[in-house]
Amino acid sequence: MSSGDEADLLNIDYSGAKRKFEPESPIESKRSCKDFDDTSTESLARTVARDVLRQRFGMEAFRLQQERAITRLLEGDSCVIIFPTGGGKSLCYQIPALCFKILDTKKGERQGPAEQGITLVVSPLIALMKDQVDALRRRGISAAVLDSTKSREEYLATVDSMRNGTLDILYCAPERLNNEGFVASMANVRGGVRLLAVDEAHCISEWGHSFRPDYLKIARFYREIHAERVVCLTATATPAVADDVRRAFDIPEAGLFRTSTYRSNLHLYAQSYMTKKESYPQLRAFLKAHPGSTIIYVTLQKQAEELADQLRSHKFKTRHFHAGLRPDEKTTCQEAFMASKDMVVVATIAFGMGIDKADIRNVIHYAAPSSLESYSQEIGRAGRDGKVSHCLLFLCADDLHLRESFARGDLPSKSSVARLLREVLSLKPSAPPENHIEANLYQQGREFDIKANALGNIYAQLELRFDLLRATTPKYTKYSYKQLKNTDWDKSPAATALRKITKKAISNHNVDMESAYPKTGMPRAELISKLNAWNDENFIQLTAGGVVNVFRVSQPSEWPPNTNASQEIIDALYKDMEMREVQELKRMDQVVRLISDKACFSRKLAEHFGDSLPGNAQECGHCTWCETHKAVEQFTPPGASWDGPAFLKVLEACPERDDPRYLARVAFGIGSPRVTMAKLSKSSVFGSVSGI
Repeated sequence: MSSGDEADLLNIDYSGAKRKFEPESPIESKRSCKDFDDTSTESLARTVARDVLRQRFGMEAFRLQQERAITRLLEGDSCVIIFPTGGGKSLCYQIPALCFKILDTKKGERQGPAEQGITLVVSPLIALMKDQVDALRRRGISAAVLDSTKSREEYLATVDSMRNGTLDILYCAPERLNNEGFVASMANVRGGVRLLAVDEAHCISEWGHSFRPDYLKIARFYREIHAERVVCLTATATPAVADDVRRAFDIPEAGLFRTSTYRSNLHLYAQSYMTKKESYPQLRAFLKAHPGSTIIYVTLQKQAEELADQLRSHKFKTRHFHAGLRPDEKTTCQEAFMASKDMVVVATIAFGMGIDKADIRNVIHYAAPSSLESYSQEIGRAGRDGKVSHCLLFLCADDLHLRESFARGDLPSKSSVARLLREVLSLKPSAPPENHIEANLYQQGREFDIKANALGNIYAQLELRFDLLRATTPKYTKYSYKQLKNTDWDKSPAATALRKITKKAISNHNVDMESAYPKTGMPRAELISKLNAWNDENFIQLTAGGVVNVFRVSQPSEWPPNTNASQEIIDALYKDMEMREVQELKRMDQVVRLISDKACFSRKLAEHFGDSLPGNAQECGHCTWCETHKAVEQFTPPGASWDGPAFLKVLEACPERDDPRYLARVAFGIGSPRVTMAKLSKSSVFGSVSGI
């Protein structure tokens, strides 16, 4: 199903009439959440929440601050929840989602058809969303997820359940908020969005460790759809990041619920070495001394595969996991790990999100984590059963050198950013009223050598900070399909038009959708609808790709900005990008200082998150410092002499020398869109001077 189809499908007024969404126009208000509060009492909310917990989730009591946060939400207020990994954050929106209808019934409110609204959950993790939906359905709870894998029938069923009021919880990814049809449907859903839940909410903060540009738009979305309340959830947020999230949604300090990051069953250890090779014998010794389910984190996909091979050669039951594996390989690895009591998985950080395994005995960072937030989140996957578990961090000089190179390698050159911005600002929007421009972010990333996250942030800033653009529904440019059954019987106008613009390749049929209307006079939406119908009826196996982001110009009368304004935008954007680079390097230094300072690891980690050890203790008694009272030594890589011949070979391999950062990436072995396009990552010169 294409994003364009989805916009048509979801752009529904749930009172029965079709309605076009105009972001600048006032959106019809829902019933105020204060109306909901008029006859509600704290004791009633608590009683209903406890009943739902027992009857629907089989638990006898809430943990930590769950009950206080849930009660606040049921009384109509918003909150920010910061619980450690495994701390029960998801119950803080799942319980209210089920309580709303019960409280409405007890108070005699919202008793009309479909007047009780839905809870909407925004999460970046598709696999985790699917797992939660499956778990909720097994409990008889009506939940659904909207993602790109859903068929037309599944979308229609979800829309129908929203219309008739039988859906309790809907999950979606933050990127879906760029779909104007989806925004319209949420703004007009009957009964309203009772609760907007934002998972991984630290991604909202531009200075958080895992900032995602699409998360910046959630606060605007919250206001546009008039959601009654919001709950922001994360396991890792410093006081500054928590304040950032609160301010984004105007949540007072009283709405912040934080529980201690300290877990007494996690024993934190660290060792330092000059090279990975020196550390390997100690890794093997540790695994023999501490058997059990283990995750070992590394930086690169190649490292995951090589280390897994090494451990298998020493008779450890080991698998590797990284983002480059096929979906079936990932599933097989995860299922084997979940079922095993002693498997070791060597993985990049792609592994672990949504892995709800209580008996993970060890989490080993064979490569230093990029931040204390990442470290805290990853060690939090160990020992959820409350039993003693061990977390070991290897600090290797060559690994820190690699991490620093990656951090510096993410920043594009200012000339690249300037060229990109000037191209964007020179694009001519289509005729009113659309005023749309199209941007192929994949192609721009390669052309200007700007990585995906940085490129996404540039467009997000143009949209939110400078109010020049508004992201709308993206579209696919490439459709291809494999013929499973004959479709010659279909003589419909759309089928006839498709045959005119389809070319047969060796195994696939490629559809030239860009030439569809000029050649056939048939609207794009009807052609895509026909392809989807064939796909759903198993006549073809359809693949869509080549996403082009579409933006509406917010200020057409002032487009394009004048030269002075354009330069001010370029300067401001690049200054922010430079500050992000400084922040990344600072986060790496915080990881090093955690284990190299003369202090308790657990206490320093707690203090980073504005916390302390129980009773304000100075030592936990079970980390490397507490057991030895010796600081872990920090090694510095030895200096290397300049290798002129090696760099000359880099120059020979790079005839285009318009960007010094591009040459440096090739020389030091740092990937980028342009490096990939030039196929230099497989060249012998890639990383040939990385020892300098």
